[in-house]
Amino acid sequence: MKTPSASNKPSADQGLPTQVTFVSVDEDQAGQRLDNFLMARLKGVPKSKIYNVIRKGEVRVNKGRTKPDYKITKGDEIRIPPIRIAEREPAAKASNVMTKLLESSILFENEGLLVINKPPGLAVHGGSGVSLGLIETLRQMRPDARYLELIHRLDRDTSGCIMIAKKRSMLRHLQAALREKNTSGITKVYQALVIGQWPKTCRRVDAPLLKTEVADDERVVRVHADGKPSLTEFKLLNSYANCSLVEARPITGRTHQIRVHAKHMGHSLVGDEKYGDDDFNKEMRALGVKRLFLHAAELGFYLPEAEEKTIVKAPLAADLADVIKKLSPAQV
Repeated sequence: MKTPSASNKPSADQGLPTQVTFVSVDEDQAGQRLDNFLMARLKGVPKSKIYNVIRKGEVRVNKGRTKPDYKITKGDEIRIPPIRIAEREPAAKASNVMTKLLESSILFENEGLLVINKPPGLAVHGGSGVSLGLIETLRQMRPDARYLELIHRLDRDTSGCIMIAKKRSMLRHLQAALREKNTSGITKVYQALVIGQWPKTCRRVDAPLLKTEVADDERVVRVHADGKPSLTEFKLLNSYANCSLVEARPITGRTHQIRVHAKHMGHSLVGDEKYGDDDFNKEMRALGVKRLFLHAAELGFYLPEAEEKTIVKAPLAADLADVIKKLSPAQV
């Protein structure tokens, strides 16, 4: 006998079910693994706990036991047991300033997708000392939203266009497009300020990138023959006395790709503490450069069933635009 429908609501204190609940899989949820479905639904529950209740048969699909990798289908009925975990600190609450900023930073929205002009300094998700990131803040701002997930990521210091799925079908569609390396995929355009005079003739950097892990899970990337094929297209936008504003289009999507390819050409990004020039960065701090000078200026993508590509643009962040105004023109 099923529990009353009221039991399908999560508990008020932790957002977790305190009674047996039954969930019917809809079309948008279908196709994902059972363990991933449960992790998305039972946020904050350790993976080990989720695997344990599946293994013990407390989670049932259509009244039968199943495995974590079972692909759920439309109409499946999933039994979810009461979940109890140790008391946790209350979740951090997003400030009114941040929620208003993000509301004003929406560049595009439809029933399945949000594109936000991410402010610099905001991590895309919590963790590693960050209590509240972009995605957690958006979920607080929209408590009735059934589904909000990052489609891709930006580094904390990087500002500009980032996509958030409002439906799982949109997440699948655009993540598949991210894997395409042709005109049907997603195009990304960044603006970056680099050290020195970028040559107009340098329009492509095709150099393999190798990623290694060092202490404290820090990632370091370098050009190396054993690395993965990596291609970035560059375009000179403006030259200044000691630096250049360039447009960068990563054709592949490697970690730190733009930063390492620019360094490979002898023109590290301004404000880059990992791959840049410390002395030059110190000089630029006097002009107001307090972070990596990298901005996700444009995204191009095809919505499902659309014949024309949607283009979304984010103006250069205010702190970076202020720096540009202070730069001396290049000597002719």
